Amino acid sequence: MDEMDQINLTVPLIDTHAHIQVEDFSRDIDGVISRAREAGVDKVIVVGGAGALSSNESGLKLCGRYPGLFASVGIHPHDALEVSREDFEGLRKLAEDPKVVAVGETGLDYYYEHSPRPLQRELFTRFIHMACDMGLPLIVHNRDAHREVAELIRNEGEGDVSGVIHCFTGDWPAAQAFLDLGLYLSFTGIITFKNAGALREVVQRVPLDRLLVETDSPYLAPVPHRGKRNEPAFVQHVVDVIAQVKGLSLDEVARTTTYNAQVLFGI
Repeated sequence: MDEMDQINLTVPLIDTHAHIQVEDFSRDIDGVISRAREAGVDKVIVVGGAGALSSNESGLKLCGRYPGLFASVGIHPHDALEVSREDFEGLRKLAEDPKVVAVGETGLDYYYEHSPRPLQRELFTRFIHMACDMGLPLIVHNRDAHREVAELIRNEGEGDVSGVIHCFTGDWPAAQAFLDLGLYLSFTGIITFKNAGALREVVQRVPLDRLLVETDSPYLAPVPHRGKRNEPAFVQHVVDVIAQVKGLSLDEVARTTTYNAQVLFGI
């Protein structure tokens, strides 16, 4: 990481959503982890459900190689059409590993609709039940499906679901609905984009104790790295914008978002 890109933080950060098990990182994973450490990111949630089902196994394997990495297991709603009962049971077995701290990513995507909506809802419901049964939080993917995501969590979770809406990009009414369910909202490098003024207004209104930060690596690299491959070290830029929007110090935002992640994921 270039010296000019360093942000002066004294509090460790947690990137709560990264897909660093994918091929984009295979030749540079040691460097990715080293740069994250240099940027003060001492923990990363390596999220399953990034493409092939095998991403869950490769994510868990990666977490076994490096301290400070933790895994989640799930199936992206894009792939709901291709999931068998055996696949789901295999993931449930993986979730018993002590390195697994969450179920996901899972949820609904009504923007691309790569899988039919009824199948997405069925799979999401099964993961909600799995998270409740195993006492794990949910990492939720939500694209243009705010109302149904909230309804399924409310009705199927029966008040026992903890979790986070990852890469939140909705408006304030959607944010309120999820906050009312006791969920956290996680923000990515999108909030650094010039055209994201409306989303920064949502950030300003969300209570700090309900905020998480993430990169969603390798996607959504923040300014000043927009257009490049994203990586966990860059999560500091998300923290920087939150601090600016809320008129708080960098360390206060870092301290609280790290604490929030520790509480939610038990790490």
